[in-house]
Amino acid sequence: MSAEPRFDELIHAPTRLSIVSLLAATEWADFKYLRDSVGLSDSALSKQLTTLEEAGYVDIRKSFVGKRPRTSVKLSPQGQRAFAAHVAALQEIVARSGMTLTQ
Repeated sequence: MSAEPRFDELIHAPTRLSIVSLLAATEWADFKYLRDSVGLSDSALSKQLTTLEEAGYVDIRKSFVGKRPRTSVKLSPQGQRAFAAHVAALQEIVARSGMTLTQ
């Protein structure tokens, strides 16, 4: 079943699109992995994750490993649907140009 195309301004911002794309490929991602993969500072990533969390697109889990705090993030079911719809909308836009996107 494919998603109904819907362009999502919140996801479309380049940094958030990168974050959501990474999260779509995994169940839970470590904060440090996201930070390093996207190339953001801790505070910039925290801000983006807060925006996504407030929209209901990500779930954030805070725990401790020994005495060290660990933050993990996953795409929520709502975030998965929004990302799939956004990708479908992008595919529609590209299809109109005669080009194709591969998954």
